Amino acid sequence: MSKGTKVPGYMQGKGSRNPRGIIGDREIRYKCSLQNTILDVLRGRPGWQEVPGDGDWDFYWCDREWLAQNYDTMFLYEHQKILHFRNHYELTRKNLMVKNLKRLKKQTEREQGKAEGLSFEFFPTTYELPSEYHIFVEEFKKNPGIIWIMKPAARAQGRGIFLFRRLKDITDWKKGEYQPLSDPNREVPETYVVQRYIENPYLIGGRKFDVRVYVLVVSYNPLKVWLYRSGFARFSNTRFSLDSIEDTYVHLTNVAVQKNAPDYDPDKGCKWSTQQLRKYLAAKHGVEAVKKAFKGIDNIIIKSLQSVQKIIINDKHCFEMYGYDVLFDSDLKPWLIEINASPSLTASGKEDYDLKFGLLNDLLNVLDLENRLTGKEKRIGGWDLLWEDGPILADDGNMECTPNGTTASIPNSFLGCHNDRKRQLRELYTAAQSIKKS
Repeated sequence: MSKGTKVPGYMQGKGSRNPRGIIGDREIRYKCSLQNTILDVLRGRPGWQEVPGDGDWDFYWCDREWLAQNYDTMFLYEHQKILHFRNHYELTRKNLMVKNLKRLKKQTEREQGKAEGLSFEFFPTTYELPSEYHIFVEEFKKNPGIIWIMKPAARAQGRGIFLFRRLKDITDWKKGEYQPLSDPNREVPETYVVQRYIENPYLIGGRKFDVRVYVLVVSYNPLKVWLYRSGFARFSNTRFSLDSIEDTYVHLTNVAVQKNAPDYDPDKGCKWSTQQLRKYLAAKHGVEAVKKAFKGIDNIIIKSLQSVQKIIINDKHCFEMYGYDVLFDSDLKPWLIEINASPSLTASGKEDYDLKFGLLNDLLNVLDLENRLTGKEKRIGGWDLLWEDGPILADDGNMECTPNGTTASIPNSFLGCHNDRKRQLRELYTAAQSIKKS
């Protein structure tokens, strides 16, 4: 390969490095594509310096469009970190997510039996349209009267979503997709997914909600996954009813949708912290029932990531922060709704800002560009190490969200538990420094 040729990061040799670029005692140079909370976090970190224009950088919080345009011709030095894996969409595009989950489920049933395949029963019956339209019609006729939900495969924030009960409700859509391609310049039909709608969501105050869960993947090979303790439940603005399936304010909990409701009041309680939600559910159903429900979320996270583990182009320079959207049904069973590669970092209020600021600051601590940690940590701020080529068990001194007297080993998973992140970080760095000195 000729000198000066640009090589994608995932293809570079282990010995490739820029002696002048190694982070030692100098400031850490960063770039950021966004103008919201993440930029505040980066600007507030001691020893971090924003890079103007095309200057050399150590860390880049880029958007997906920039990555798609530049990754394949970009050389990454040993120390550089960048948001997003090359083909992150294998998990975050709705049709590909379901396709990959179905494939892993079939493989699991083939190798381990039907019983093990039941652990994948966390996503609704789903078909891709227009390619699976005729298969969907067969399924539709077997279950007359149920509600289905149609979603564009690659859009976000609730755009283009609608519910229907009758096939003729999507007649116009179908005609548009199946018209003869007489015009050679006609665009390829947009891909949709159609899913069986969950008609019995768990309700609080008569309103539907889903839960935003933050997951950090720092490697796919081996798979290394962190789960953030804090998140939030997003409530619909209107009481739930199946009588008005055309009312998006009843059925879609996205803030981008709800804020347009005529009587929307952001202070009325459209968001709860995950800690509030866990306490409410524990008071109503008991600690064990809630532990089982939240363990189901852990299962969703790991199974979904395993479904793309061999497909994602692993690159030691890349990391991904996903926003999982999970819905509980009336039996407290969690269902995976979708996975976001770019969860919103724009705050809707002070509490939301504090959550996202802490989340992102702790994420940078996990990545540890300052080289302050030992690499053996199970908790960093609000992030708990959930999986590292296998499940991680909690330390004996970290048995949170469990009844008094619990002594058995439990997974290192504390979604919705107390998040004393600042104190924990102080203790963590003190312990790490003492280990390094010794």
